[in-house]
Amino acid sequence: MLEKGITGKQKVIVDNTNTAEVYGSGDLPVFATPAMIGLMEFTASKSVAEHLEKGQSTVGTIVNVKHLAATPVGMEVYCESELVDIDRRRLVFNVKAYDECGLIGEGVHERFIIDVEKFMGKTNSKKA
Repeated sequence: MLEKGITGKQKVIVDNTNTAEVYGSGDLPVFATPAMIGLMEFTASKSVAEHLEKGQSTVGTIVNVKHLAATPVGMEVYCESELVDIDRRRLVFNVKAYDECGLIGEGVHERFIIDVEKFMGKTNSKKA
């Protein structure tokens, strides 16, 4: 059952797959903002997955975050999420990312609960 206060935590190591130069979001070998956002979405999604009904998932709809500090290759980055609001199918999370030196990003992420079969049917109908 979904309730406010559900938390999640995920971590990654900054390597040659998640830098700004690889993502094209910059030209430096530092943790990319899109990679941080992806980690935030992944953390929020995973935190509620076991609380959903069979055949449901969540999709991200809004990301409003600040990337506050750069993280070099080789450092660990972790994200924490907290479910702070539930409005029917709409879920709102506070998200924060840290490296070994402290806070590197924070903000709000919104996800919606979807029926996977219905969602994919509608999505795949775009190809017709």
